[in-house]
Parts: sequence; C-alpha cells; structure tokens
Amino acid sequence: MRAIPTQRETTSCASDTRGSTRVEATLSGSPLAPGSARALLRKALAEWAQSTADGADLLTGRVGDDAALVASELVTNAVVHAGTEVCLTCRLEEDTGALVVEVADRHPSRPPRDDTAEGTAHGTSEYGRGLRMVAALAESWGVTYRAGSKTVWARLPTREETPADPPAAYAGERAPARDLHAAALLAADPLDPLAPHGRTGPRDGPREGPRDAWRAASYGDDWLARRPGRDGAWLGRGALSFLAEASDLLAGQLDEDLVASLTGQLIVPRLADWCAVWLEDEATAPGGRPGAGGRLARVWHAGEHLVEELSRALEACPPPQSDDPLGTGPVPYPWPRATAAGGGDPHTPASPGHAGGPAAEAADGPAPGEAEGPALTPPGTALAYRLVAGGRPLGTLVIGRGGIDRFPDEITGLVEDLGRRVALAIGAARRYARQATISAVLQRGLLPGAVAEIPGVRSALVHEPCDKGGPSGDFYDLFPAGHGRWCFAVGDVQGKGPEAAVVIGLVRPWLRLLAREGYRVADVLDRLNQLLLDDATEAADAAARALVAAGARPTAPGDGPQTRFLSLLYGELVPFEGGVRCTLASAGHPLPLLLDPEGAVRAVAQPQTLLGVVEDAGYTSETFEMYSGDTLLCVTDGVTERRSGSRQFDDGDGLALALAGCAGMEAGAIADRITRLVHEFGARPPADDMALLVLQAE
Repeated sequence: MRAIPTQRETTSCASDTRGSTRVEATLSGSPLAPGSARALLRKALAEWAQSTADGADLLTGRVGDDAALVASELVTNAVVHAGTEVCLTCRLEEDTGALVVEVADRHPSRPPRDDTAEGTAHGTSEYGRGLRMVAALAESWGVTYRAGSKTVWARLPTREETPADPPAAYAGERAPARDLHAAALLAADPLDPLAPHGRTGPRDGPREGPRDAWRAASYGDDWLARRPGRDGAWLGRGALSFLAEASDLLAGQLDEDLVASLTGQLIVPRLADWCAVWLEDEATAPGGRPGAGGRLARVWHAGEHLVEELSRALEACPPPQSDDPLGTGPVPYPWPRATAAGGGDPHTPASPGHAGGPAAEAADGPAPGEAEGPALTPPGTALAYRLVAGGRPLGTLVIGRGGIDRFPDEITGLVEDLGRRVALAIGAARRYARQATISAVLQRGLLPGAVAEIPGVRSALVHEPCDKGGPSGDFYDLFPAGHGRWCFAVGDVQGKGPEAAVVIGLVRPWLRLLAREGYRVADVLDRLNQLLLDDATEAADAAARALVAAGARPTAPGDGPQTRFLSLLYGELVPFEGGVRCTLASAGHPLPLLLDPEGAVRAVAQPQTLLGVVEDAGYTSETFEMYSGDTLLCVTDGVTERRSGSRQFDDGDGLALALAGCAGMEAGAIADRITRLVHEFGARPPADDMALLVLQAE
C-alpha cells in the first residue's frame, strides 16, 4: 500500500472562521473510535439543527448522513495508519454555512493512505473506503501539517439550489441514486477482467489468457493465506467498519427492491464475482421451498455485460430447499450455466484447465440442478444464504466466485453477518409498505370520495399529509346540505396517526348529519363540542372500570384518557343571483382570508375556542357575501406555521401577502401558488400536515 500524493500546506484550505456552532472531542486510537465519532457528530448536528444558524436546518438530512460517513472514514484512517489519539472537530462556517469536519492525529510523518493506485484485483483500501469516499462526498478536502500533528479536513456544503418542483425533492431528503453510489464506494469497483495484469502470487499451471491471470492473482483457493497483510487484515479490522456503514446504508431504505440493489453493490466485487437476491412473498408458508413463492429481485455481476445472461440462468435454477428453512448459514448452490438460448459469452468459456473442485465436476457434465450450456464464468463456488428476520423467511441471497474451490471461512461469516442486516432491512421495508397501505386505505376512507360542485362557485383543494406512512390529522369536506345550501369544513385534529383518524372518523359524519338536519353554523359547533366532550368522558369512565375490574387503583383526576380536541373552520354557502352568501365560524383555527379582485385581503371570522376543551363554550358565526372574483382561502396551521429556522410562514401577515399576490388568478392557480410558496419557504420538507381550500365566486 502506498501513500496518496499530498503537499505540505502552511495554511489550511478550510475556513478558519470559528462560528458558535462547533464541537471538539479527543478519541482514543482504538477500533471503537469511528463509532464514537459518528455518535458524537450526529448528536451535535441534531442540536445544531434546532438553531437559527444558516444551513442548520439541513443538518439532520442527507448532509448529516454524509458528514457521519466522512467523519467515520477519516477517524478510521487516522486510527489504523497513525495509531495515536484522534482529535475530531466539527463546525459550521458562519459566512458560507458549510459544514467542516477535521480529524487530527499525532503522527505527522505518516501521510493519509489510500489504495486507489494499487494494481490489485480489488483496488480498494482495507480499512473502510478511506479518502475515496471522502472525495466523493465532500465539496473539497485537504491535509494540513503542523508541528507534532497532521489534520485531514473535509468541507461539505449545506446550501443547495432550490429544486424546480419543490414538493418533489428537498435538500435534506435521501436520493436512491446517491445511496447506490455510496454502496459502490463501500464495495469498490473491480479492475477490468479482460485487461492484462501482472501476476502477483504463485499459481501452478498454464493460463489461457489475461482473464485467467487476473483470477489467479485474486481468487486462488489459498487466497487469504497468500495475502496475510491485505484481505486478512481487512477482515480483521475494516470488515467491522464495512458492516457498520452497510448497516447505516441499509437501515434508511423503505423499499425492498432498493435493499436488494444495495446488497448487490455492497458484495460485488469485494466479496464475490456475482450475487443474486430472491424475495419471497408473504403468502409463502414458513419452511416452504425458497423460490416457489419468490422472485428473483436483483442480480449483480462484476462484468455488467453478463448480468442478463446470469439472470436467465438463475431463473432456471432457484435456490435449493433447505433442511433448516430458518437457518442463515451458507449451503452449496450449483454453479450457473448459460441457457441454451443465451449461447454463452465468448469472453467467458468454460475452463477445463482448472483442476479440482467445481471445475472438475464441470468437465464431467453439469451438476444436478444446473442448466445445460457453457458456464457463464470459469467454474467456481457458489453459496446460498437464507434471509430470515423475526422467525420468518424473507428470501435467499446467493453469491458466487470463479476460480476457487471454496470460500474462506472469514468471507462466509462476513456475508452471513451482512445477510442478517439485509434481512432486517427487508423486513423493515415490508412493515413500512404494509403500514403505508393500511394508512392509505384508512386515509381514503376518512376523506370525501368526491367534492361537491357548487353553482356559481369554483373550488380547489390541496391535502398533503406530512407522514406518507400514516393517516393525516388534517381533514376537509365540501358537501350539499339540502335546501339550496352547501357546507364546507377544514379541520385539524390534535395529534396524528390512528388516534387522529378515530376523531376524524367521528367528526365528519357528525358534521354532515347536523348540517343536513338544518342546524345553523354556530349550533353545529355547539353540538359538536358537546359530542367530543361526552365521548371523552365515556372513554375515561370505561378505562376506570377496566382498571377497577383488573384490581388496580382508580386513576386520579386528570390521569385518564385526555380530551380529544380539534380546531375547525366550518361554513355554509347559499348561492344567489350574482353571488354567494357565506356564513362561517372558526373554532381555534387559522382565520379565513377573503381576497377581492383589486388585491385587498381581510380576515372574515373571529377567533374562538377549540372544540372539545370547554364545556360551556358558546360559538358565534359571521355572514358576508362574495361577488364575482372574490376568493375565500381556508388553511390549516401546517400552512401558517411552516417553519424556516425561527421564522414562520405567517409571520408579518405572510399568508395575507402571499394571497394578495394572487389577485386575478383562478381558484386552482391560487391553490397551486400558495402551496408552492409554502414549500419554498423552508429548505426541508414540511413538518406538519397541510390542507388548503379555495372557494371563488364566478
């Protein structure tokens, strides 16, 4: 291993500006240092994200993930190659908002190391991905030498350009393509198998070409024994960092197919020539034959031109049935052979020159279960690992490597550990998918299937739940109430998730029933308030009786189930010749705004108490008329309280100013503009549900 080229610097390229957001720590030169660095950095970034510093609101997103990876790699490099105490410094630059990570050690005579220039079959560093990953993630990086110490620093920008379509992506969100790039760095690119390379280890027997020479130098059956200072050391130290970073990478994925793709990039080519992932359906009975109810989700090969042919061969040869369907240990898998339709690849003929092991079996004919045809690569060894999580089989991981008789025990153990992490990630992705499906079905049931059309009134609706995997606490409705009346409602329930869904499931039918029974706007709110209080009282009584029946002491006042309260804007529309009469009331809700054709904006309701809080609350309503071009805007607090640092969207009448700029626009265009302005107000996605209703007189 040789050092990467560096130059001595009298001044660090990183800014010397010392802002108030800064953290320093001294870590021992032990294998625990990288993990401590990640934990320390994430804690500091989480605290800074609550501050008002420029760029701080991005620190818990992708920038934070990148910074943790950079700090981990720099600390690993210092611990392994310097062997001294490590000083970690992280700070935000005041003038640029950039995040700077610095790692200093006490061995200045040793420059940082990297293996990118070495001519090995897997040209990677043994201890993490080192400076390759740092260079890929950082805007700039460098080395500063001082008397008695050396500092490696990396600068990560926090400011990014505003995307053209704000709701689609934010600077803090994780992009799948970026995760695939990071996986490629964790398992570095192979050398070209068809390019000539020198032989770096003894290997008996003639070789047929450059590909065989390359494999002989890398994949011999005495592979680890011949390279004690390289792969053996990597398995002893760098493998732990590899597993830690792989866990971080897999844990953030909520799609099982993306988990399978990342698994392929993590394994190939560092641990195997190729790998494949089968995913089993949830309907597959535990202990059933893998592949019987599964599908080949992803195939990865060091030679990309072989992926399609390998996929066809593997489709014809699913993983074998295991005696222990819940066991995660490796079992032999028949070496794939090209299908008759594929015809093989001219660069990868079967190699009868390889003696022993799978090659010898291939000379006598295909092994049981193998498809007829030429081998996709020189015969080698393949292993299958069951992917099991929570006592349920989720799929199978198969790896293969050409030119060897068996995988070393160290490699099989490492892949088994990685397989457990892959299984956990797949299980988590499936649970998320199930929850998202349930929530979507529940959400559809809580919102109106269709919005009523009102004569002489144009309407537009926007509803964006903050949590895509759970029911929203915001709701809306627009329905006919009979006798020439139409009613509308925009509400926000306390909390989110299933508890909020229960309240919405009660409130919407009550609203419709009371409105169709002919109750006035204020009377509807009075009765809805009492219904919520009665429901909370009944729930508290039921809980108290259950506790007494179980032998527990009754709860003290205030310790039982809490009142379910909500804010609500409720109104009634009655069209007449030339306009529409509107009567509405606001119960603890952001006040509705009325925009006239000249651009003047005013509030058209008075603030009143939340529903479900005060038993004796009496509600009143306001009535006004809307004429052609008048526009009524109703929103939830997800709009008015949208945050950017310490500022909110409605600070200084921000919502009224935004609405005034919509004069002359139609209802749909107004809804789109307000939504876009809300998204553009902050660099991170909204942290609350958002509902918006626009009513415009024609």
